[in-house]
Formats: sequence, structure tokens, C-alpha cells
Amino acid sequence: MSQFEEHIEVKGARVHNLKNIDVTIPRDKLVVITGLSGSGKSSLAFDTIYAEGQRRYIETFSAYARQFLGGLERPDVDKIDGLSPVIAIEQKTTSKSPRSTVGTITEIYDFLRLLFARASDAYSYNTGEKMVSYNDEQIKQLIIESYHGKRINILAPVIRSRKGHYRELFEQIAKQGFVKVRTDGEVRDLVKGMKLDRYKTHDIEIVIDRLKIDDQADNDKRLTETINTAMYHGDDVLMVLDHDTQETRYFSRNLMCPSSGISYPNPEPNNFSFNSPKGACPKCNGIGTLYEVNENKIIPDDSKSIATGALAPHGPEKKSWIFKQLEIIAQRYNFSLNDPYKDIPKEAKQVILYGGNDQFSIESKTLGVTRDYKIDFEGVANFIESQYKNADSTSLKRWAKEYMDKVTCSACSGSRLRKESLYFKVNDLNIAELANKDISDLTQWFNKLPKQLSGAQLKISEEIIKEISTRLQFLMDVGLDYLSLNRSSKTLSGGEAQRIRLATQIGSQLVGVLYILDEPSIGLHQRDNEKLINSLVSLRDVGNSVIVVEHDKDMIERADYVIDIGPKAGKHGGEIISIGTPDELKKHHTLTADYLNGSKEIEVPKKRRKGNGKFITLSGCTGNNLKNVTAKFPLGKMIGVTGVSGSGKSTLINETLYPIMNAHYFNGVKKPMPYKKITGLEHIDKVIDINQSPIGRTPRSNPATYTGVFSEIRSLFAKIPEAMIRGYKPGRFSFNVKGGRCETCQGGGLRVIEMNFLPDVYVDCETCQGKRFNRETLEIRYKGKSISDVLEMTINEAVAFFEHIPKIHKKVKTIKDVGLGYITLGQQSTTLSGGEAQRIKLATELSKRATGNTFYILDEPTTGLHFEDIRVLMQVLNKLADKGNTVLIIEHNLDVIKMMDHIIDIGYEGGKGGGKIVAEGTPEQIIKDKKSYTAKFLKKELT
Repeated sequence: MSQFEEHIEVKGARVHNLKNIDVTIPRDKLVVITGLSGSGKSSLAFDTIYAEGQRRYIETFSAYARQFLGGLERPDVDKIDGLSPVIAIEQKTTSKSPRSTVGTITEIYDFLRLLFARASDAYSYNTGEKMVSYNDEQIKQLIIESYHGKRINILAPVIRSRKGHYRELFEQIAKQGFVKVRTDGEVRDLVKGMKLDRYKTHDIEIVIDRLKIDDQADNDKRLTETINTAMYHGDDVLMVLDHDTQETRYFSRNLMCPSSGISYPNPEPNNFSFNSPKGACPKCNGIGTLYEVNENKIIPDDSKSIATGALAPHGPEKKSWIFKQLEIIAQRYNFSLNDPYKDIPKEAKQVILYGGNDQFSIESKTLGVTRDYKIDFEGVANFIESQYKNADSTSLKRWAKEYMDKVTCSACSGSRLRKESLYFKVNDLNIAELANKDISDLTQWFNKLPKQLSGAQLKISEEIIKEISTRLQFLMDVGLDYLSLNRSSKTLSGGEAQRIRLATQIGSQLVGVLYILDEPSIGLHQRDNEKLINSLVSLRDVGNSVIVVEHDKDMIERADYVIDIGPKAGKHGGEIISIGTPDELKKHHTLTADYLNGSKEIEVPKKRRKGNGKFITLSGCTGNNLKNVTAKFPLGKMIGVTGVSGSGKSTLINETLYPIMNAHYFNGVKKPMPYKKITGLEHIDKVIDINQSPIGRTPRSNPATYTGVFSEIRSLFAKIPEAMIRGYKPGRFSFNVKGGRCETCQGGGLRVIEMNFLPDVYVDCETCQGKRFNRETLEIRYKGKSISDVLEMTINEAVAFFEHIPKIHKKVKTIKDVGLGYITLGQQSTTLSGGEAQRIKLATELSKRATGNTFYILDEPTTGLHFEDIRVLMQVLNKLADKGNTVLIIEHNLDVIKMMDHIIDIGYEGGKGGGKIVAEGTPEQIIKDKKSYTAKFLKKELT
């Protein structure tokens, strides 16, 4: 075996902060890359190894195909040998489309559709009876058996419950040689010019034949031909009318209700897809929700008159054509625009909101003249709806949305499918009911299913059930048993999305692949960590190489090989400081090793804060899986909200508590999940939610602009004597404004060169060499540094550089204090991880003047943090709590949980098995609870 088959060799890697490193990584092993945040882990794993694997794959495409794939530059590395096909499982890769669900990502829903197309029973949505379908021979035998000795009419239904006069249809039927039709239950002769009342609903059937069923041989042949003709004209459906009793019975080649005659097409997988016109609910187009106009938002105060602005979308503006129409409506319904809206007649309100057409005349008593008026009004609600659906402008759509609510579709009740699709059932359940079940329940249901089926159904579905069960088990193995297949991928956390992709990859059974994962343990309770590690081990055991960027202690200890990058972050990182098995790593004196072998640890506080004795009490929470929860949040403490994944932590805090508080203090518009009442909000000044969403979505956004420190730096440069002599204002030093920036790259620092038939190439701007500003602006220097040099500084350098400028120093110092000293002031925000973005937001809040009465909410702030980074972060958060603020943290990390003053543990399980408060109190009180999963793991940390 050659060395390339045993190892991946990286020589001379210099991407970002990597210092020309060489590393040999064993293949077919579970390898963990660890180190401080910003030390260069992702630079090695994703920006070097994965980027090169991706580039080599794309190089195999034709030049024509490559032009559509965008630019893939070669990473700055001398060479990489032994590289196999690479799949990166990151946290940012899930689709944000409302049509993407857990079921569609994992392909389980596709197998479900196949199962329902092949092995389901159909039921009538009218009568609930089981649908039947026959071939022509069976239909003939049934007619002979059921009507022997009787006189019957065989009819072909052509119109069912539709309005119209149908004159042309009757002429067409007559031309085809038929002489009788049955209209609305009455058999009639076809006569020239025959027509029906166009405003009434009609049923029309062609009388194909009238015959008596007996044993004569020619009767059999005649019946066969009649059935053929009736099926042709009746679109595979025929009716038999008993001449004496006038009772009818339907027969169909398709699935058909024997009593009412409604028929369904024979099922195919697309009939159960909400992404296909054949299966999607026609009202919501397969989304399950839609926006409907809310009358209360249009008329927030019905005691106001229209003249004083009762109609919120239009205000009190009196010159518009709408007001002219409203004046005519007021004359028609005898009210004044100065009357309170609540006193306006009901019919008038209907016209104002939903429109109408009317013509009327009013006689002027003073002049004795009659004037004609015409109402042609679309209606305020209808206008808003049409703007939302049809406007090209995003701002108009956003305006319309302000007066609408997102509601569950009334036609499909959120199932996304058309009515017929929901009446196909396997073992008494339709496909939407299965998609709504938790993965754990669904797994059990499928395990029992083969025993419930028999005969042909079992034979057809056996293989499909096996495929579904295998994939469901993979989701169970990565700790996602609480999700359902119809859960929208938009609502998944980064960790959940990554584990779904991991489960899908395990299901694909590929071998010889290099998988690279970015912190798959994010958002995972310690209880489920073991399941995740076992999944990665199984991925390795089938013959794949697995590289994981991770800080989790359990993951590091189970790895075959560990690469520790450091020694510090940013410019002071990028070197391999330790390499080998976990046991070998523990013998070295690196930061990681010190925390693993116990020579360093995050200490448990000597005493817990008592708080200020006040509480915010939130009661009656029933959002998602919450079971009428009442939670008490003690103020002036550090509160931890814990529990297994999917237990209801985010629903309680992010979806219920925060929207209520945000609406109370800042008029936030997000609607909270259902709750009964909240008390104690008067004890707090403001609420701050520090989440992991990006601080900016363009390369022009950076830590300096986000924290506001760049404004201070620009003002400082504008006050330099030379700048004042030249008349430069602060705007001169902005790369987003014309004047001081380089106009070749418009302040971007980079230029995109479009190569025909080759990937785009990004190069430093030839005019400014990536400095973003023009020559004149760069001539202004503070302490020998230009504005461009300042943006290139790391936060650590900036702290020393601006030591004597208090406004700037305070802001950059807070960024350093949250452990981000290694990033540069001008670093593009798109290159920051979720954890780094969260800490920049935290630093921004810390640099503001504290009230000592703020409620901070942080959702898993330890994401992407090394043990040492967690220690630094907790120092900062402790300072906040020491000043009297309340700090609430949703967290799984035990090093953080053990430092809390008060814990609210939610569980016991995820999904429907969760949604209750299991235990609350200090960590010491929590560990006494026998049933809490958090208590079980926390006990080890405290003893």
C-alpha cells in the first residue's frame, strides 16, 4: 500500500493565518482538529483541504460547465497528496426555501410518496367509503349479477354539478348519433336548440343504451360494446340507471366511490408531493400557510372616523381618488366620513373593505336635480392583497404585509396537499398525518407496519418500508428523534441541519470519501453526544475518512487522531502545536491538553448570586410542544435554560419571552407564541437579544462598522491638521462613499475579472493594491498609520494603538475582552463564524453605557469556543451580572451551566415528550433531581 493510500499529506499551507504548515493526516480514521477560536482550524480543514478537493472535482468538468460554477481559486498551499473526494457538512448549507422540509432533505418523504402511490387504500371524501376500481370485464359481470332480469339505462356522465346552458354540448351529442340525455335526474329526448338555465347547477349524462339483462348470447356482446362506448364518453366512468326504481350506481376504471360516483385518478408519487401541481393544495400552492388581510390592522381604532384616519393604510389624506370613492359610498349608504367607523352600516363596511360595483341616483332637494353616481371600488382589503401578490416592488409588498397575518391554509389545514391526496391511507393514516409524527413515533409505526399489511400490499411495500426505516434510524442515531418530517428546514438550527445532512450521508453508504464536519455537537445535549460520536465512528468504519473541527471533550477523547492548532489566535496562531492520539495529546503542555488532563479548569463559583428579589413571571405558555408552562425568571442573576435538544428551550425563550419583551420596550412586531400573561416587566429597562445571525451579509460590513468604532476613527482622521487644511470631512475616510475611496474598485479592495469559459478570478485592485482608498486619502496619517493600515490592525494592536483616545479605546477593548483580539478591524463580516458574530454583538452592547437593569438573552454563546475562550467569555458575562443585570443563557455546555445562579431545566425528552419544566433552582439543587438528564451530567462536574 502506498503512503498516499494511508495518509493525506498537506505541504506548505499558508491560507489565512496558517504559517506554511506541513501535516500528515491518516486516512480512514476519525480525526479531530482542535485549538483556540481563530487559531486556524477552519483554515486548514475547509479553506485548504476541502477547497482543494472541490477545485479538483470542478477541474474535471468541461470548460463550458465550469463557467457556470463561479470562481474557485487554488488555495495557498504547495501541494496536497492522497486526497479523495471531499464532502463538507457545514452548518450554513440548508435551504431557506419554505418548500424544503426535513422529509425532502433526507429523501424519506420521497419514499413515503412511493409507498402511498403503490400500497395505499383510497377513500371517498364524500362518504368515507373505500374507493373501488374495475376493469371492463368485471364491470360487465357485476351488471349481469346485479340487474339480471331488469331493464336498465347505461349512461355516460359528461357534466357534474356545473352551471351553464350547454346548448353547444347538446348539439355535439346529437351529431354523434345519441337521441336521449338525462339532465338533473330526468331522461329527455334531444331536441334542436335544447338548452338549460345557465345560472343553475346541472348534472348531464348521455343515455348510451337501454336494454334488459337476460341470458341471450347477443346481449353479452351488446353489453360489452355499450360499456366501451360509455367509458369513452364518460371519461372512464359509467352509470347504471334502474328503469323501474330510478336508482343509480357508478362503475369506473379509475378509483371511484360506489355511492356518490366521485373518482380519483390512479395514484402516482406526484399526487403526494406538495411541490407538484398534481399534489399541491391549490389555495396555498403547497406552502401550508398564506398571508391573509387582518381587518383589525386596517382599522386599529374603530372609534375614529374615516376622515380622521380610521383606515390605517390610507390615513386622513383627503385628496386621493380613494376618498372620492369613499364619499360616494357614504352617500349611497347614508353615513358621513366624520362618523366613527363603528357606527357605519354593515353593508357599507363590506364595500369599503372588499369592494363593490353599484349605480344609483340621488335627487338634490335644494336644486331639484337628480344626479347619477357610480361605485366602482376595489376595496381596501382587496387592494392590499393584490399589492402583496402582484407588486414588483419589495417595499410595496412589505407595506402590504404590515396589514396581513400569516395563517394556516384553511383548505388543507397546513398539510400542503390537495383534498384527494389526503384520502389515500396506509393502515388508516394519510401521508400528512405520518409527516406530522415525531421521528421516534414514526420509526415505531414503520417497525409495526409489515405485520399490519398482507398479500400484494406487503409484497409491493416491503422494500420501500425497509428503505424508510433505515433512514429514520439514522436520524434517531444523531439525536433528532424529536423532529417531524414536515418541519421546515428554515426553522432548523445550524447543528440540527448539519446532523440531518450527516444522517443523509450515512444513509447514502458511500465509501472512500473524505468527510469534513464543522462542530457537529452544536446544540446537542450531553445525553445525545454519544449517539453522534457513534454515527461518526460508523461513517469511518464503512471505509471513509472523517475530519471534525471540534472543541467537545468527549469527541476529542474518542478520536483516533487529534491535531491541535495554536498556540494563540489570529496572527499568533496557525501552527501545529500538538499531534497524535488523544492520550499523546494529554501529555503535552498546550492549552487544550491542560483542560483535557485537568491541570486547568473553569472553576465553579464559590457562591451564587442572591438576585434582587424581583421576578418576571411568564405563565400559560403553549407554543409548539410547551405544555401550559409557567416560568419564573429571577432578576439580577445569571439564569441558565437547559434541556435536551427539542425540549422547548427556544420556544419558551426566543419565540415567547423575547418577542413579548421586545414589543413592550421597543415596539417589536414579532408575534409571540401563545401565552396567558406576563408580570414583572416594569422591573427591567430594556431587553437585548445577542444571537448568532451574521452582523452583515456583504464584504463591506466588518467589526469596525458594526460596532460603530469606525465612525470615531474617521472623525479622528478628519481632525488631523493636514486633513483640516485639505478640508477633508469624516466622509472622506469612508470606503462606501465617493470622494476618498478608490473608484476603480469602489472601495471594495478587490476586483472581479470575468474569464470567458473559466471561473471568475478575484484580484487585488490594481489602482489601490487592496487598500480601498485613493492616494490623497492615504496620505493622511495618524501616528504614521493611514486609514487603510488601521483597518488591517488586529483588535489587540488597535487596543494599544488607540490607548489615549477613550471613545475608540473603550470599544476596541470590549471586543478584546470577549476573546476576539485576533480578528482585524476591517475583516469582512462574511468570513466570521456564528460564534464570532455573536461575540461582536455582545461587545457592541458592552461598550454602551450600562443601566444595571438590562435583560440579556444569549443562545448558545459557546458555539465555536475552546475551553479557554469559554473562560474569557464567562468572565465578561459575570461582570454584566455583577452590575445587577440579568443574563439568560440557553446552553448545553456543562462548563457554562455549572456557573449559573439559577437553572430552568426543560424536558424530559425532545418533541412531544418535552415541553415541561423538569427542575429549577441552583446547580446544587438541580443535581438532586433523579429524572433530569442535565442533573445526571452536571453532577459529575460539581462533585
